[in-house]
Amino acid sequence: MQYNRMISILKVTCMNLKKSVVLITGAGSGIGESLAEHFGQKGSRLFLADRDSEAVQRTAEGLKSKEITDFETFCGDVADERDSQEMVDSALRKFEKINVVIPCAGLIRDGLTISIDKETRKVKKKLSLKDWSSVVNVNLTGSFLTIRDCAEAMANGGWPSLIVPIASVNKAGQIGQINYSSSKVAISLFPKILVGEFLLKKINNIRVVGIAPGYTKTPMLEKMNQSILEKLIKDVHLQRLIEPKEIAILIEHIVENEAINGTTIEITGGLCHQSSVVK
Repeated sequence: MQYNRMISILKVTCMNLKKSVVLITGAGSGIGESLAEHFGQKGSRLFLADRDSEAVQRTAEGLKSKEITDFETFCGDVADERDSQEMVDSALRKFEKINVVIPCAGLIRDGLTISIDKETRKVKKKLSLKDWSSVVNVNLTGSFLTIRDCAEAMANGGWPSLIVPIASVNKAGQIGQINYSSSKVAISLFPKILVGEFLLKKINNIRVVGIAPGYTKTPMLEKMNQSILEKLIKDVHLQRLIEPKEIAILIEHIVENEAINGTTIEITGGLCHQSSVVK
């Protein structure tokens, strides 16, 4: 009897993906595109945003080819405050609610902070402010604006809601990625901070769970130098890249299990960094 009561409670409190509105930024490629297809197949209503209009249109055409039609696209810059607000307003005009937001928009501009000339041993190059700012603006400021503006709508609407900030395993620090790693370690802190704020203000309808993917099978990673990619995979226990579908399945589980809250979960295949260990 107690077990049956518990099951009935879970059925009442857990979110149902079918007809839930899922807003995804960076939906024109990579993880964002894969999430759109996965949640579309689960019956979710999709609001797909990207600053590349052609890319998000390709995602839209791909969805239509799979008979997924309950979606809306939006072209805008997540790092622009006006675009961010218009994105949320457009989603509300179309669907009247937002249940899940996944800010996937991201940028990589790798480079060492300073580079030394082999012959003169003097600094020959510095990481440009442009490469620092562009990454931080999209990855960190863009995620903040998307989350802030969606959280406002979610709090006002009172719908069962979930925010999924996308961090990275590189939040632990990656040489040559001081800009990218800095943005991702900040994002990995979002869940605990936001859930603490929501608790303080008695906002009980919004959960926040971050995802920190490892090396993932996206077009960007597959196009990189294959010898470097092989070295990266040697540090992964499963000896392969993570499939975007596996990330989608994890987020699906989080959506349906409200006990998961206020934390960031790594999905890496068992990344160990053994190649950097002195033997």
